[in-house]
Amino acid sequence: MTSEERLKQQLQDGKMIEDESEMTEGYKKALTQTLLVSGDTELMSAPAYYEPSMNAPSVNARASCVSVIQDELGHGHIAYRLLEDLGYDREELIYGREPHEFRNTYGFDQPLENFAELVTAHGMWDRAGIVLLTDIHENTSYAPWKRALTKVGKEEQFHLRHGETWMRRLANKNEKTKTKVQDAVDWMFPIALEWFGLSDDEKKHSDQLDYRIKAMTNDELRQEWMSTAVPLCEELGLDVPAHYDEEAGEYVVEYDLPVAFDAETKTWHFDEPISWSDVIDRWRGRGPANEKYVNMLQSGRLDPVSA
Repeated sequence: MTSEERLKQQLQDGKMIEDESEMTEGYKKALTQTLLVSGDTELMSAPAYYEPSMNAPSVNARASCVSVIQDELGHGHIAYRLLEDLGYDREELIYGREPHEFRNTYGFDQPLENFAELVTAHGMWDRAGIVLLTDIHENTSYAPWKRALTKVGKEEQFHLRHGETWMRRLANKNEKTKTKVQDAVDWMFPIALEWFGLSDDEKKHSDQLDYRIKAMTNDELRQEWMSTAVPLCEELGLDVPAHYDEEAGEYVVEYDLPVAFDAETKTWHFDEPISWSDVIDRWRGRGPANEKYVNMLQSGRLDPVSA
């Protein structure tokens, strides 16, 4: 067995990794890529959440939104701190990259334009983050990340409860506010389905699973997300393009995933199936708010001379 094969077998048998000296190059690459996506996604959610939080309907609601933003910044720094242990420069990661070089999930390159979109993002996208990070927390072979995620998981549950509470309030208040939540769900739900990546039959690399960075496949994670997101929307009388199939014993998406998305109008073209390669090209091209949000984050850096 090669050193990579031997390590993979040890990891599948339950071995935990504490530091870089125990890693192969393959393990380090898989871990750093996962940490970078996680850190960038947490960080970029902060500016996305900021502007609509200022339009919260009450002081208490705004305070909760600001608390979420503070948490997300902290979660991003946790991932970057772990990357520092692997040889990365945290200052360079945050302030030294161009906007298109960030690897956050595509949802946080979209502008959130009102409070209904903000709380729906908590209800849809923070739920997706919980699904991903819970899998990592419970199953990862990288011990420092496992320990750090204990705090992160508790805070993300608060974000989700905040989103669900306000989605219920708005959906039950009147038809106008319910329509705003429905409009948000219309474009956010499919983005969340894409969040988990290529379908299992399309995915060519399994390093995250082989090195036990995570344990669930992309399609398994998608099913886990739908198992709570779809019932919530059904409870609130919100339409989503997915349902539970009793015969199949799983949730079924009611269109051929993936499909084309118009980021400028936040419109999905369900009659225009595309390839996952097209989706990856869209992700790499970033979304309409990418540059604005990165600039908001990087403008907070103090000039060493003036400081």
